[in-house]
Amino acid sequence: MAKSTPAMVPVGDREVRVSSPDRVIYEATERTPAVSKLQVCTYFATVGDALMRAIGERPTAMERWPDGWREGMRLATGPQDREGDGFYQKRLPKGAPDYIETVEVTFPSGRTAAELCPTEPASLVWAGQMGALTFHPWPVRRPDVDHPDELRLDLDPQPGTTFADAQRVAGVTRELLEELGLRGYPKTSGNRGIHIYVRIEPRYSFEDLRHAAIGLGRELERRDEGVTTSWWKEERGERIFLDFNQNNRDRTIASAWSLRPRPGAPVSTPMTWEAIAEVKDPAEFNLFTVPDYLADGDPWQDMNDQAYSLDPLLELWQTLPGGELNFPPDYPKMPGEPPRVQPSKKVAAHWDEHGNRIEG
Repeated sequence: MAKSTPAMVPVGDREVRVSSPDRVIYEATERTPAVSKLQVCTYFATVGDALMRAIGERPTAMERWPDGWREGMRLATGPQDREGDGFYQKRLPKGAPDYIETVEVTFPSGRTAAELCPTEPASLVWAGQMGALTFHPWPVRRPDVDHPDELRLDLDPQPGTTFADAQRVAGVTRELLEELGLRGYPKTSGNRGIHIYVRIEPRYSFEDLRHAAIGLGRELERRDEGVTTSWWKEERGERIFLDFNQNNRDRTIASAWSLRPRPGAPVSTPMTWEAIAEVKDPAEFNLFTVPDYLADGDPWQDMNDQAYSLDPLLELWQTLPGGELNFPPDYPKMPGEPPRVQPSKKVAAHWDEHGNRIEG
């Protein structure tokens, strides 16, 4: 079969070349037609200004699905996983156009990478041409990559819970933030969860950011028995997990306005608090419907107007009981961290008071 003729997508003052524009990226569903590569790139051009407000000047990993996404496809777990259909691109690939800019970031391992740093909507369309569906920006901007300016609260429904449970917990989170003098900005995750962002003063460390999320999570647990900060899945139960570790260095979540690898090309969609409380099915916000939705105005338009102190949340971290919680397994052992072993497999006699395994 002959290859399709490349297409050009206008965006700003540029035109971005899209090869294989007819390639099917999402198959048709009962509610949505199939989505081509050209449609993905055109979508990113259409929402480009709002997407730039969300991730502009931020180190951004690309979640790439070069052959499109299908049910049953799998995201690679790391560089050595050759069987994945999609993968995270943390280092800018060779051959990028001259207008694509980067920023150097340092991972917990000490290794560095020059990641995509979007400076104009054309860079996002180019990423779509490269098979990117989801953008994963760091909570920092290029002038200072060591001090976050975003707190990100990931309300993750566990088995046995629903989007409606996440909506309820989001409402409790809103009340708590407002009591503390903070303003949160919610969005759908593009699946069953809800993300809440708080713009903060860029004077805190990643450790502060993570502790602020833990402090908030513990207060939510006090207010709603359907919330948990338990790191181990076996302890979470049928509750909404506040994933505090998403605020670590090098941990990211899907950006506002990103597509997600799910049936029907759903979008992680920013909303007002009133709107997100009324959503019945987050999948209704997708590549086909979001451009018209955004045409009525960006719910996050004024997010950058005010930055808040993390101190009220850090006070919760310092005063509520519980201490340090587990870090992800690829992190070095951290001070005060509990043992990295499932509670059901832990034998008390094999661990000292500092959480270190006793050999022998």
